[in-house]
Amino acid sequence: MTSAPPTQHDPSRTPALRAMRVALHAMFYVLLVLGCVGSGATTWVLGAGLGAAYAAGGYFARSQARRDGLVWLAGITVLWVALAATSPGAGYVAFPLYFLYLHLLPPRWSLPSVALLTGVVIAAQSTTAGGLTAAKVIGPCAGAAVAVLTAYCYVGLYRESRRRQALIDDLVRTRDELAETQREAGRLAERARLAREIHDTLAQGLSSIVLLARSAESALPPGAEAAAGRVREIGATASENLAEARRFVAGLTPPSLQDSTLTEALRRVTAGCGPVPEVSFHLDGEPYPLPVEAEVALLRLTQEALANVQRHARAERAAVTLAYLDDQVTLDVFDDGIGFTPEAPARASDAGAGGRPRFGLHGMRERIAELGGTLTIESAPGEGTAVAVAIPLGGPVRPQPVPAPPDSAGHPADVQAEQPAGRPAEHPTAHPVEHAS
Repeated sequence: MTSAPPTQHDPSRTPALRAMRVALHAMFYVLLVLGCVGSGATTWVLGAGLGAAYAAGGYFARSQARRDGLVWLAGITVLWVALAATSPGAGYVAFPLYFLYLHLLPPRWSLPSVALLTGVVIAAQSTTAGGLTAAKVIGPCAGAAVAVLTAYCYVGLYRESRRRQALIDDLVRTRDELAETQREAGRLAERARLAREIHDTLAQGLSSIVLLARSAESALPPGAEAAAGRVREIGATASENLAEARRFVAGLTPPSLQDSTLTEALRRVTAGCGPVPEVSFHLDGEPYPLPVEAEVALLRLTQEALANVQRHARAERAAVTLAYLDDQVTLDVFDDGIGFTPEAPARASDAGAGGRPRFGLHGMRERIAELGGTLTIESAPGEGTAVAVAIPLGGPVRPQPVPAPPDSAGHPADVQAEQPAGRPAEHPTAHPVEHAS
């Protein structure tokens, strides 16, 4: 029963355990004074030395070297034996010493040491008037038994306090992680909303102005050079602002998806795992642009699922499959790890007991549900885990027509000539980088 080094949240500092230690120290000094009362100067000198040595235990308790504590325990034991030899009444100081032996020594040494201390007390009492009696044997033995039981109760309380503190720390850490995940989700959602709003309003409006300016210029009668110049200036200004709006949209794209598709982002995520578990990526179907919210949700879910695989699954292999279907996009993450019971309530303490924490996946389930999709977790102990996501779509979002090259009149080349003026984008929720019209 060795003492654990104090930490930032030391369970031994709880009020109940602290009160037990104070009572133990007070009992030591009370029994020491009572044992010295009525004795000569030698007894008082030995008693003062024992009391000072016991008080020095605070220094040895803070020492990280186990040997220092054992030397201190041996020193006060020698002083106590000498004191009990001069004053048999001081033999009862052994009662608080029992706790020191039980606390500082492992059971294979502490219990025999308690028995030897009890023998010393009985030997000291046998030198008093009346000699050795049954009461003088039963008393010290009963005191030793009470000390052993009390010490084991103390250890039980200490271990229970440690378990509770670990649970509290785990809950606090999980709460902070969940709050951070929610903040990140909110930030990305706001970025996506702003990108969508700029794309669907300002960018489309500026594109329409450019087309209208082109149409007005072509409708001007011959000789209206001044009006034509003004119209061209309107078109050029609208074109410049359209390009600026597109830069804003690109800047608001989630960092992991900037200048890359969802497929490329998932390949990077899976390639960054391993070597254990070995993660592979599979693509089914022809990729097409998805709503920004869907791409972000699928990317974050893959990262969360693979993080759980690395931390808890003890898997050798894992696979990520992204499938583009006509009416939906699906994502499957499978591992061959130890599995778990999905129906069991998620507890913060599961992470330390071989469980699979599901706080992050719970947040992802809510995010997928907001997109009208479903998240399914299939697992069983010893049979691995499969996380399946399906997000329905209104149909594949096809790329917009390629912008027409500039004509001889110098009309802007970044305007889609095929798109009628004032008509909104066919799929306003497409990826802003791939669908900024």
